[in-house]
Amino acid sequence: MTDVTPDLILQVANGFMAAKHLFVANEIGLFEALADSPATLDDLAQRTGIPRRTLRILADAMVALGFVERQGDLYRNSVVASTFLSGRTTADLRPALRYWNRLNYHRWTKLEEAVRTDQAVLGEFAFTAEEQPLYTEGVEAITAGTARALAMTYDCSRHRRILDLGGGTGSFLTALLHQYSGLEATLYDLPAVAALARQRLAGSPLAARLRIVEGDFFTDSLPEDHDAILLANVFHNFLPERNRALLRRLCTCAPAAARLLLVDFWTDPLHTQPLTAALMAGAFLLTSQGDVYSAEEVRDWLQATGWQTIEHKALAGPASLMVAEKAA
Repeated sequence: MTDVTPDLILQVANGFMAAKHLFVANEIGLFEALADSPATLDDLAQRTGIPRRTLRILADAMVALGFVERQGDLYRNSVVASTFLSGRTTADLRPALRYWNRLNYHRWTKLEEAVRTDQAVLGEFAFTAEEQPLYTEGVEAITAGTARALAMTYDCSRHRRILDLGGGTGSFLTALLHQYSGLEATLYDLPAVAALARQRLAGSPLAARLRIVEGDFFTDSLPEDHDAILLANVFHNFLPERNRALLRRLCTCAPAAARLLLVDFWTDPLHTQPLTAALMAGAFLLTSQGDVYSAEEVRDWLQATGWQTIEHKALAGPASLMVAEKAA
């Protein structure tokens, strides 16, 4: 027992403190204030409008966590903050932090209730008009790397038209359309999300090759004549029986030899790796009674619903791609 310490317990239990410090630093514009040049606390207080005393607490916490560096009285962004949080690059994770802070953080206080009751205590996709943009923009920022990885990893040149079910604001499709000039696409999502997608994609040079259709893919008619169907971060929102029902429905309406591209946090058989997936299962439980699923489970679903698994490929971070083809 002398070699056992509580360090792991304390590190995990205190994790919310680090997260909230990071969220607030993003909210007050700390990283943008350091984007162009190092600054003293007095400079930062002027640039952000935050009192010097409380700003010092936050800035030093960012130093301790590795997001800011300090030399004497000067603070500067670390490389990771400069790349993802300064607003000076296309790899912008500021919307993700806003989503986690303003929308997601307080929802996790309901996790115990969800675990005890096995109920989606927040309701399925229960977002207000103000929350919906926070959610869609945050998720788009979080999944941007995965979308780029999909376009680089899977050869879409074999396909003519791709249907993205639950396509959000179109980040996965736009990455594919940029990469494959001969590809046409249809984005299919619920009306509120489809409206946001139309706003975000209006005037895009890709608009001529991208159609937006609204509906519920469990109950409404699905667009036809697509030889590839993408479901990115969809299955984790639903229980297994609903996912199998969706796969059966897609097999019925898909043309011969059509392919499914399934992007999600597919786990190992024990549902413990990747770590992010194991933790995200709590988020899915809160909002939709969802879960994370292993690659083995998905292969069984595919086989039982008329699909043949082709391959399983790593993408970016905890996400991976499973490719299936409609069985002959």
